[in-house]
Parts: sequence; C-alpha cells; structure tokens
Amino acid sequence: MADKKDVLQPALWTPRPVDETIAVYADWAEDYDADVTERGYRTPERLATALTQFAPPDSEILDFGCGTGIGGAALLRAGFHQIDGTDVTPEMLAKAQARKIYRETWPSTPTDMGFDAGRYPVIAAIGVISLGAAPPDLLAPLVGMLPKDGLLALSFNDPTLGDDSYAQALQAVCDTGVAKVIFREHGPHLDDVGMGSDVIILRRQ
Repeated sequence: MADKKDVLQPALWTPRPVDETIAVYADWAEDYDADVTERGYRTPERLATALTQFAPPDSEILDFGCGTGIGGAALLRAGFHQIDGTDVTPEMLAKAQARKIYRETWPSTPTDMGFDAGRYPVIAAIGVISLGAAPPDLLAPLVGMLPKDGLLALSFNDPTLGDDSYAQALQAVCDTGVAKVIFREHGPHLDDVGMGSDVIILRRQ
C-alpha cells in the first residue's frame, strides 16, 4: 500500500495534462481501493444515496470514469442493478471488471466516450470532473450525452470547489438552460484529511 503522504499530497489536486493524469491513476491502480478506503472515502456512498431520490432502481446507469469500480459498488449497494462502466485508464478499468458488478465495460478516451448520446438516462461521474482529474470543459459534453430529463450525478471535492473554472462550467450549463441542478449537498469526502465534497445532480432540460 502506498504511504499516505505519497498519495494524498497537494499535487494530486492540481491541473495536469490528460496523459499525466492517466499515468497517475495507472500507477495507483493496484493500491487505490485500499488507500481510499483506509482514508474514509465517503463521496461514492453519498452520491449513490442521493441518486435514489430521483432515479428508480431499474435505471440504466453509466458509471463514467468508473476507476476501479468503487462508485459502481456504491450504486449497487444503493439498489441499482443495471450499471455499465467506462474509464480512460486501462489498469483501473481492469480492477473494475474484476468486481463483476458491471453488465458491460469499455475503455474510453479523452476524445471518445464510447457510447451514443441518449443511451443512458442516468450518468454517474463520481470524482471525475475535478481538479487533477478531468477538466471542467468535459461537463457540457457529458450533459449533452443525456436524453431529455436524464440525470448526471457528479461531485466536486473541496479543492475543485476552490477552482473557479469548475463553478463556471457548472453555471454555464445551467445559465444556457441545458441542465438544472436538482440536488446539491456538501458533506464528507475523505475523512482522514478532513476534506469535503459537494454531491450534485443535474437534470437535462
């Protein structure tokens, strides 16, 4: 297992090129589950629980940027059972596939999400569009992949909330009438470093 100071350093939540982000998570894949579980990773459960207020259990859900499948496992525990997953990091995706909770998984790329617009009425992007991971300009295209009245559930951790570009991206999709925030709540993200996150659910208009 990686040492805490090696994993949860401030440099983790800084902007970087996509290929560097993929490399960070490729190197972390083997220890990721144990590391974040030990640290009290709370956002996946919070997001999955919030989503039950707006989506029925038989909803088809895409766990976008599924990583090792921690988010998918939280969705399963919340009662959802039709879950697919995709990720840009092959090493993380292999861990997700091994969980046997996804109906289907596939590798996406920064330029190809790998699914058709309107395919999923619910997309979960847990910790994906955030500082040090995907850039804020991914938000609008991801919302655009939803059908009318489709839901996008995402999270902004505290470092992301401190970066105006992510708030501006969220405000832009709302101001243009593309989507509406129907749920937003701040709560614990990583217990051992006292970090919080906003869980946000958008509805495509």
